[in-house]
Amino acid sequence: MPIRIGVAGWSVPSKLAAEFPSAGTHLERYGTRFSAVEINSSFYRPHQQKTYVRWAASVPPDFRFSIKLPKAITHEQRFVGCQDLVTRFAEETSGLGNKRGPILVQLPPNFAYPGEIAEQFLHDLKAIINGPVVLEPRHESWFQPEVDKMLKRQHVSRVAADPARFASAALPGGWNGIAYFRLHGSPRIYESLYSVETVQAHANSVATLNADGADVWTIYDNTTFGAATQNALELIEALKQPHGHLMD
Repeated sequence: MPIRIGVAGWSVPSKLAAEFPSAGTHLERYGTRFSAVEINSSFYRPHQQKTYVRWAASVPPDFRFSIKLPKAITHEQRFVGCQDLVTRFAEETSGLGNKRGPILVQLPPNFAYPGEIAEQFLHDLKAIINGPVVLEPRHESWFQPEVDKMLKRQHVSRVAADPARFASAALPGGWNGIAYFRLHGSPRIYESLYSVETVQAHANSVATLNADGADVWTIYDNTTFGAATQNALELIEALKQPHGHLMD
């Protein structure tokens, strides 16, 4: 099972430019060091299918993209009456071909668990997308046993986030086929660099989850000052040291 490490976005910070080839686009350079990236711009606006085709052509064959579901679906429609939007999103992102990885469904903090509406939406989403889905709920009502059982039924993984709003939000949940970490920076969200010790501790968790059979994704989102790229590179090295076979 693969371990995938990347950043939310593929800009190469100038202070780390020496870690990447000098030639090529930012994405081409990024793809020489990382095996994954999270596309967040899709949350705010649609991209044409040909744009996704171009991005897919810029990276190696084993590279994967995770893509954030549009806010029109998650924050505005809130899972209701949005099949056409989902179908459009699926058609656009199909331009990635087999490089399309998990669809990230991030929910607003005030979106409480809506019961059957959520299960039906996730069932339909997976049917239309025909690929993995990871869910990042941010309301406490989602963190209970009945929701975890529903996610397992639908083969949807719950994102582990840092900083976590609740203790259980720091750990992966739902379906255990994918463990997806979104690390936003702490104590200053989007800004702070994680310490070497914190990166090493996360490497140990990644290795354990992977040994248990999960595809493990780690996306650093502390991008404001380039910390995400540094931490992602550090995680790759940390996994090579005590668990070198995992990154071969």
